[in-house]
Amino acid sequence: MQTWTREQWEQSKKDSPLSVFYLYTPMCGTCAVASKMMEVIAVMKPELPIGKADLNYIEDLAVDYEIESVPCLLIQKEGYVREKIYAFQSIPHLLEKMGLT
Repeated sequence: MQTWTREQWEQSKKDSPLSVFYLYTPMCGTCAVASKMMEVIAVMKPELPIGKADLNYIEDLAVDYEIESVPCLLIQKEGYVREKIYAFQSIPHLLEKMGLT
């Protein structure tokens, strides 16, 4: 999982039929758990473009995408954000939301 800028996220929306952007803050305990889940998914699905970013450094994205809290997972399909996930229930749940099960 690579750290992305907003520009890299926008480019992934153009280049990939499916990509995800994981947003977190470093002092968030729930984000630490979600980060581990995302790392597992990155290993399981190496072909899936997955980016991550500390939301403190891309506040304009939070405003534009109306991010309500962290952790947040943006799932884009065919260039449009189809899902915003805040409750990272389980790895199978996340894979299902991404359409990868």
